[in-house]
Amino acid sequence: MAKPVIIVGAGLSGLACARTLQARGIETRVIERSSAVGGRVQTDAVEGFLLDRGFQTLLTSYPEAQRQLDMNALDLRPFDPGAVLWNGDDFETIGDPMRDLGALFPTLLARAATLRDKLEVLRLRRDVLRGDDYDAFESDDVPTLAYLRGRGFSEGFIAQFFRPFLGGVFLEPELATTARFFRFVFRMFSSGSATVPARGMGQIPAQLAEGLADGTLMLDTHVSSVSPDGVQLQSGRRLDAAAVVVATEAPAAAPLVPSAPVVGSRAVTCVYFAAEQAPTSRAALHLNASGRGVINNMHVASAVSPEVAPDGQHLISVSCLGAHEDALALRDRVQDEARRWFGDDASRWSALRHYVIRHALPAQPPGALEPPRRSVRSSSGVYLCGDYLDQASIDGALVSGRRTAEALAADLRVAATG
Repeated sequence: MAKPVIIVGAGLSGLACARTLQARGIETRVIERSSAVGGRVQTDAVEGFLLDRGFQTLLTSYPEAQRQLDMNALDLRPFDPGAVLWNGDDFETIGDPMRDLGALFPTLLARAATLRDKLEVLRLRRDVLRGDDYDAFESDDVPTLAYLRGRGFSEGFIAQFFRPFLGGVFLEPELATTARFFRFVFRMFSSGSATVPARGMGQIPAQLAEGLADGTLMLDTHVSSVSPDGVQLQSGRRLDAAAVVVATEAPAAAPLVPSAPVVGSRAVTCVYFAAEQAPTSRAALHLNASGRGVINNMHVASAVSPEVAPDGQHLISVSCLGAHEDALALRDRVQDEARRWFGDDASRWSALRHYVIRHALPAQPPGALEPPRRSVRSSSGVYLCGDYLDQASIDGALVSGRRTAEALAADLRVAATG
């Protein structure tokens, strides 16, 4: 019997790698330490609510997602284009009049942006929509903040819009992330919609796993070491393999493959609340443009997808950058700030769950995407995949899984023809 390819990790990249290999007739086994697939993309059922493990969206314009996912089957629910800004005193809307004509008037009146800022957004949109989806990764490799300043955006607009909006994307408000990733992300937002599956982001890995052959997944199984021809389990059992792929997040890959790239991480904390009265009926992302407070962004998740909350209840998602370990203290701070945003009703919100995601995204400073796609072959002979080898997004995770599978399949063919 031929030995299978063993993939360590059942996140998006590992599942995409397995599906690509199996489509080429290559037997695979996917070993996952936890009890469910998805890695950082999972959804928990809590008291009748469906809670994603941290706020995430699927951009419909992601080219690799279009290639690998059945988007219709995910029953995607879109956010309103643009965002609602809390300036410390009131809300104002920065919309996308190109896709929502009703947003034109409030956007023109928004005080957060000068006329030059509004015109420059249109020019930026025009520029990023030129060429191929991945051309952005060949552009200037400078911090996003320097890039925005170089384009002439005002400091006020950068502070009130770009810092909270991109802070939620990059998980860092300094905008130190390379402008290569910013241009790609801005293109994706400009050409598609930010969405979530009706029953949570966990539907994405569930769909990928459904396409695998029976017996592929080994859950609740801890791998203690790897080699090019097999893995050692914590139980003491050894599994032989035709090849081994480590498809974990970067911090977990390093102990298994010492030659794996060393990549920093961005952390985020997400707090969910239940409410009998929604603070807003809008399916819009609300950004903290005040420059004060712990909230970076929030939204009423049940306004985007009613399926995530029981009848008569509403689900509120709040994201705070960094790792906030004290759940009670953070809850109190969030509700205190939310009272300023929405009034005393926020005092009656009931905390559901507090997620600290320490390795939510790989850091991507200038140089991180040079080259834009790094080698999937380690010096030890073990293969690697994960968004830290491409770009820090769902699209990057899916691309990485496919790239690794294609490289591995080519190497197996060469070895077989020897």
